[in-house]
Amino acid sequence: MFTLQVEQGLELALVEANFAACYLDIVSKQREYLSQWLSWPIHAENEAFFLNFIKRSLHDYADGKSLVCAMFYQGKLVGNISFNSIDKDLAKVEIGYWLSQDYQGRGLVTKSVSRMIELAFHDYDVQKIQISAATDNQPSRNVCSRLGFTLEGVLTRAENVNGRILDHAVYGLSREAWKTRLGLKQ
Repeated sequence: MFTLQVEQGLELALVEANFAACYLDIVSKQREYLSQWLSWPIHAENEAFFLNFIKRSLHDYADGKSLVCAMFYQGKLVGNISFNSIDKDLAKVEIGYWLSQDYQGRGLVTKSVSRMIELAFHDYDVQKIQISAATDNQPSRNVCSRLGFTLEGVLTRAENVNGRILDHAVYGLSREAWKTRLGLKQ
């Protein structure tokens, strides 16, 4: 199994079929909360939904199109983080994530995104990382700011999430900006 150690007690693991029940458990308890920013929770009624998601994710991973990982905190599945898309022609990835409401405020997403940034620039040799967040989703936007992403613009009417039309703030981080931020040589 592909895993990435973020820090002691926090790791990312390539999705597996046996994660489906854990995903369903989180979504069943937090459907309303997660549906503020994600369109799929209202459709996630059973394990089959997540098994299908995992199967598609693993197929796309094998094709080099994406990388979808579960976030584990102290051995418990608490969320998801991914390269939603890997564009080899543009040398760019787009990162997406969600976290159980019960585990927010601990820096888990910021630390996990930071680890994914390292993976993208080192192992995937990308030149740019992009994150899109609903303009009203301040916690997600704060992750981008903390990690040195630049707000590149706002896409109006970018997504329909369960009947709510959301604008997206689009953030970017170049390899050069990341190296400068870390004090690394170009």
